[in-house]
Amino acid sequence: MKRKKWKTPVLILLIFILFIFVNNTSLLVETNNSPFLLAHRGVGQTFSMDGIEGDTCTAERIFEPDHTYLENTIPSMEAAFEAGADMVEFDIRPTKDGQFAVFHDWTLDCRTDAVGEPVEYTMDELRKMDIGYGYTADNGETFPFRGKGIGLMPSLEEVLEHFPDEQFLVHIKSNEKWEGKQLAEFLASRYENELSRIAVYGGDEPISELKSIIPEIRVMSLAVMKDCLLPYLAVGWTGHMPSSCENTQLHIPEKFVSYMWGWPGKFIQRMDKENTRVIVVAGSGKWSEGFDSVEDINRLPEDYSGWIWTNRIDLISKHR
Repeated sequence: MKRKKWKTPVLILLIFILFIFVNNTSLLVETNNSPFLLAHRGVGQTFSMDGIEGDTCTAERIFEPDHTYLENTIPSMEAAFEAGADMVEFDIRPTKDGQFAVFHDWTLDCRTDAVGEPVEYTMDELRKMDIGYGYTADNGETFPFRGKGIGLMPSLEEVLEHFPDEQFLVHIKSNEKWEGKQLAEFLASRYENELSRIAVYGGDEPISELKSIIPEIRVMSLAVMKDCLLPYLAVGWTGHMPSSCENTQLHIPEKFVSYMWGWPGKFIQRMDKENTRVIVVAGSGKWSEGFDSVEDINRLPEDYSGWIWTNRIDLISKHR
């Protein structure tokens, strides 16, 4: 009798472990797709991430240029799609005349020949600026793009009109609620039938406001990530999917992907059924690190079929 009492809980434990394994293994998941490629800011100049801070002027620390494209411009996006990007990410900043300029930095001081924030200027004024003015790879000895970036800062509308069939990830740089409202009103009035090709991420406040006005749009923020992944980490081993994981987007740092139940194939399959994208960002997720070399790509599982964040679509697409 004592032996049977001892065997029963062990047998139950073994069955439980077997259930978790079978329910979360990717061995039984068929993946026919190659990874999808998300080009961060199109094709742009890259730079060293060593010692970078939130206010670092990255244009002053670029690597020696091996192409002529500047980030967040229509030519750079054209080059990204031609290179094989499935989606292009770009940043937006509000302007003085109620539009959105496609531009990354908080201020114009680093990259351009102007000072102040984009919101202090109209879109027409921003177009006249030289967005290549501040780029240097040799500590200011030379400025290879100075004079070549005049007229290259586009508006959000110009980008969406120029690429009517492509997919985009739009980044609201601030945590201002009113920016989410302004973007929602713009998209709802102009692109109501095209929302499936547009996703938006940013601060919790503007993303929450945007989602409240356009519930069907796919979004991502820190709050969205927590609402989905914390419940999933608690119950995902059962196969149950939290409703908060529906129709959204997850930007998961490489450092944490192995904690996801069913990683990679089963996890991605579950999220696909919820109409949710899984995008893996290199490193810890603190900065916009990408899979930018063959060595980076080789760190991913061979059967990975989700999305990859890259700053060098011109190089990575050759090794998809």
